Amino acid sequence: MKKVELLSPAGNLEKLRIALDFGADAVYGGVSHFSLRIRSGKEFTMEDFKAGIEYAHARGKKVYATINGFPFNSQLKLLKKHIEAMAELGPDAMIVATPGVLKLSQEIAPHIPKHLSTQANVMNALDAEIYYGMGARRIITAREISLRDLKEIKEVLPELELEVFVHGSMCFAYSGRCLISTLQSGRVPNRGSCANDCRFPYELYAANPETGTLFRLEEDPGIGTYIMNSKDLNLASHIKEILDSGVVDSLKIEGRTKTAYYAAITAKAYRMAIDDYYAGKAEPERYQAELHTMQNRGFTDAYLVNRPFEKHDTQSLDFTMQMGTHQVSGMVTEDGSHFRCKYTTRPGDEAEIVAPAGAKITPAENEYGAVFERDGRWYIRFGRLVAENGREWESVHSGNVNPIRLPAPLPPYSFLRIPAEGIDQSPPV
Repeated sequence: MKKVELLSPAGNLEKLRIALDFGADAVYGGVSHFSLRIRSGKEFTMEDFKAGIEYAHARGKKVYATINGFPFNSQLKLLKKHIEAMAELGPDAMIVATPGVLKLSQEIAPHIPKHLSTQANVMNALDAEIYYGMGARRIITAREISLRDLKEIKEVLPELELEVFVHGSMCFAYSGRCLISTLQSGRVPNRGSCANDCRFPYELYAANPETGTLFRLEEDPGIGTYIMNSKDLNLASHIKEILDSGVVDSLKIEGRTKTAYYAAITAKAYRMAIDDYYAGKAEPERYQAELHTMQNRGFTDAYLVNRPFEKHDTQSLDFTMQMGTHQVSGMVTEDGSHFRCKYTTRPGDEAEIVAPAGAKITPAENEYGAVFERDGRWYIRFGRLVAENGREWESVHSGNVNPIRLPAPLPPYSFLRIPAEGIDQSPPV
């Protein structure tokens, strides 16, 4: 039986490795401004992207290259060179968004599968058939699509792979086709430089053009002014429903510009959900507990299992972001011997260890602290805080970039986290 793929975002080489280590089957990312996330595209060099592909392939996993921007005429020659350069790296697929780029990439690299970006807004079998005929082997369907429509597409095109988003930021506009930040700051969302203007608070006014009078509309306390701020997608509790449909080939997580912890926890939670499904069980509360440890805008199950007109809770009006149940206090270095501080840490403090999938942890205790298991989870208690350069600290903070020695080696890229209780969780203003 072919199992569904778990596809995670890779904003840079480190996040690529973390996503794969924490359970993703494949990752997607890109280099340069032809990727629809310019910020993450700048964090990848060609050398890093090649190293990422080699890292994935050595583990039997895949990397999809994003070439899903909307190019201008002046960029077409550069685009051709970019496709040629990316093809030489040997990614497992190229993600493109427009008919022209699909045609061009097929001409340049016919041996590399093409995936059609969600930016193409495919909602029906008619459009899917056109792109399939042009060479798209997989379509990343519009976020507004329903499971019923996915089934109808699969009936018409059984060989076409279908990919759906299950987690991450949602856009106020239709499938990301937005011009708000273009109008306000000149940053073009569909060319990868969205300024997230929909996340800002806005003041509302009523104008009388005949008199020139302008009235500020006052709101009741607590209603909020984040009028375009969508909640984050979260379908972890609907994995059985989605996979029972039998038409979804890949579950995709949004978030190339998000943190390394986000890459890890989303991969971990959805890996658990998928594995549980094939084992004939489900523990949605366990997946949600992990996902709620992260910052979020509130969660919604959006439109895949509901129609848009049935949903009236997809906007987060009171705030743009809220803390999760936990705060990341540290991240273990690539060699596993030290950690980098992400939050204030003092001798005697304890933190939970969140390790990659299948990683082994060994108990230890010495002057630098202790590693121990409690109630089925692993923890670290900090002792002496000694940096790699030998300097000892009474406390370390997130601004301290010195790697701090661990009591014993831990799995590389493990995260150390503490409950957010006692931390100011009031929404940012």
